Amino acid sequence: QVQFVESGGGLVQPGGPTRLSCVVDRGFSIFTVAWYRQAPGKRREVVATITRGDLETYADSVKGRFTISRDNVKKTVYLQMNSLKPDDTAVYYCGIGESYYGPWGQGTQVTVSA
Repeated sequence: QVQFVESGGGLVQPGGPTRLSCVVDRGFSIFTVAWYRQAPGKRREVVATITRGDLETYADSVKGRFTISRDNVKKTVYLQMNSLKPDDTAVYYCGIGESYYGPWGQGTQVTVSA
């Protein structure tokens, strides 16, 4: 099974940027990789996806603020997050495609607060 190791994030002020990284241990070049997030008391949702051909999709709530990218040599997917809002506070996870049900990595916490 594929394993994900997410990192980055932390405490960020509203309006600020941060960047998340996700290392995928196998099969990286053939997958559409997605960033998901789960806020307290809410369901996990897809934030952005990137195909093996570098086609990107974004949730409406993050369009124009977040950018997903991938480095096939490093087997890593990034999520550049700009103009952060308190509503972006969540644990962020990597997954495969838009209908992934696990297993999940440990995720990385992003907290947007003054």
